[in-house]
Amino acid sequence: MERYLYDPILKDLKKKMVMLTGPRQVGKTWLAKTLMSGFRNPQYLNYDNFDDARIIGAHSWAIGADMLVLDEIHKMPGWKRFIKGLYDTRPEDQAILITGSSRLDTFRQSGESLAGRYFRFRLNPISVRELQDSLAPFEALSLLSRLGGFPEPFLSGQETEAARWRNQYYTDLIREDIVEFGRVQEIRSMRLLLELLRERVGSPVSYTSLAGDLQIAPNTVRRYIDILENLCIVFPVRPFHANVARAVLREPKIYFYDSGFVKEDEGVRLENTCAVCLLKHVQYLQDTAGEDIDLHYIRTKDGREIDFALSRQGKVEQLIEIKLSEKVPTPSLRFFRKRLPEASALLLVHNLRREEQRDGISILLAGQWFSQLSA
Repeated sequence: MERYLYDPILKDLKKKMVMLTGPRQVGKTWLAKTLMSGFRNPQYLNYDNFDDARIIGAHSWAIGADMLVLDEIHKMPGWKRFIKGLYDTRPEDQAILITGSSRLDTFRQSGESLAGRYFRFRLNPISVRELQDSLAPFEALSLLSRLGGFPEPFLSGQETEAARWRNQYYTDLIREDIVEFGRVQEIRSMRLLLELLRERVGSPVSYTSLAGDLQIAPNTVRRYIDILENLCIVFPVRPFHANVARAVLREPKIYFYDSGFVKEDEGVRLENTCAVCLLKHVQYLQDTAGEDIDLHYIRTKDGREIDFALSRQGKVEQLIEIKLSEKVPTPSLRFFRKRLPEASALLLVHNLRREEQRDGISILLAGQWFSQLSA
């Protein structure tokens, strides 16, 4: 299966250096090696490999390499200065692709500037849109909710194999990556936090409540969630507010990149899968077209809430509610449909017999709608 970022990255490699990030095992290395097939003399070097690290340090890769793929290069001391010099002195026809885990994004934001030298792409799990040529939308959405969108467990097609993969995946993340961010004695608290978040998907997260459960300070909970976000284990969906700073401070909803890890019923897993698909759609438009588009949810002080809202240039364009089977618009969706008449209101139902319009609200097949997104 050709991943959805293949063509955009291939196009941009002719212009600048490309940085490809995303969760571990989401398919970055596979995509990079697939892209190599479009070049005459490409070379792949992984800094985790001792021999490759020595080649990188000595600048002794093939002289005629028309494409360099440098994987996990952010683990090299002074990597940004190295990359800056490499890009500025490269042969004119040499393409450079930098790949790595989400930590590459974290390190990219500090130190030596790489401004103007690269394009950034974020690779996300498989979505309904990406499966449109191989699976019917309903089946694709069902499988993604059950197995998650990471390639290995999804392509296994079996819940047992997916569970085995998931157990090892999160064990390795906690044992290796999280330790690099925090202190060893904090691992137990972070593991417990991860378990609590699995049961609170789709609900606004109270740092104070979580802090009470874990018997730690609210600011510590916030820092732990930031670490989980930086590692692309979870991602926040923040409430929409015209005042951006105020929206950031208000309670986010937390979702997992891996829907199969969600410890809730089928409806909550479905909402998590839809959140991943929406995030992928938004980030694709941001990375490939520079669009000013964002993903939010909406909640009022008196408890009226919309699952998701897509905004463009600070204005809400779409109101989205997700339901497993219920096809009756909620009072909240009706309320916001009247309050925000310029936005389209959608009720996306997974198990739906017939699409219809009701009071200005489009009641649509969820899988079909997600198959028409940009990514």
